[in-house]
Amino acid sequence: MSEQIRNTKSTKGTKGELTILCVLCFLCSGFFQNDPRQIVEEAERRTTSQSQRYEGTLKVIDAKSKVTEKRWQYDRMGSHGASKAVLRFTLPPEVKGVALLVLNHPDRSSDQWMWTPAINRERKIALQDRATRFFGTDFSFEDLEERDTKQFDYKLLGEESIDGAACWKLQSTPRQTKVSQYSHSYVWVRKDNYAIAQIENYDKSQIVRRADYTDIRNDQGIWTAHQIDMHDLKRNSHTILKIEKLQYNVPMQDDAFTVQALRRES
Repeated sequence: MSEQIRNTKSTKGTKGELTILCVLCFLCSGFFQNDPRQIVEEAERRTTSQSQRYEGTLKVIDAKSKVTEKRWQYDRMGSHGASKAVLRFTLPPEVKGVALLVLNHPDRSSDQWMWTPAINRERKIALQDRATRFFGTDFSFEDLEERDTKQFDYKLLGEESIDGAACWKLQSTPRQTKVSQYSHSYVWVRKDNYAIAQIENYDKSQIVRRADYTDIRNDQGIWTAHQIDMHDLKRNSHTILKIEKLQYNVPMQDDAFTVQALRRES
């Protein structure tokens, strides 16, 4: 009889402990889902790869609905915040070979160099020039940097749906070490796969650019937007980037991400 009582108490104790554990797990889950830095760090973690390569088609549509098209190849390698990237135009012939090298840093803004074969020279992009358009597109030089989570402060503003997908709406504000044309941005992160759905960039109270991320697919375990529509609200123009032949973890060499390589491969 006493053995049965001990077993009953033991069972009740185990159930009680499991109940408390479940409650704690539930509360912790809710805490992390409502912590903005946890959200963006998880989004960053899910896009981690050793390298990335794709071919991009860019359709530039100006305020008068005139359409021009360009193509580039994009290569990237390294960890978030310390990665290196090169994008090089392949079409049309008049811009073929024009390239941009971006060296991202975890504690400050990136270093950027642009190579122009027509004049056989490279130039370093000054910080004060990062707000300008990159070679006739609606992407600024700054937009081509990597958004390292450590260089921003975050605030959770609520939840909204983008294209039918439930998202967290966050505000990101650059820290002092991050030189930016934008005073703050609103970022929508999908709740189902932590992919970025939309970014609005502001200069104080005025929206400057908006990027819409669509055609999101699972590529090698990484949810990736295959179309990015960048709107320049001041110019009333936008550029649609379509990503093709995307590959992750492609073998790449460090020496391909140098100013010397920009000249050598043009």
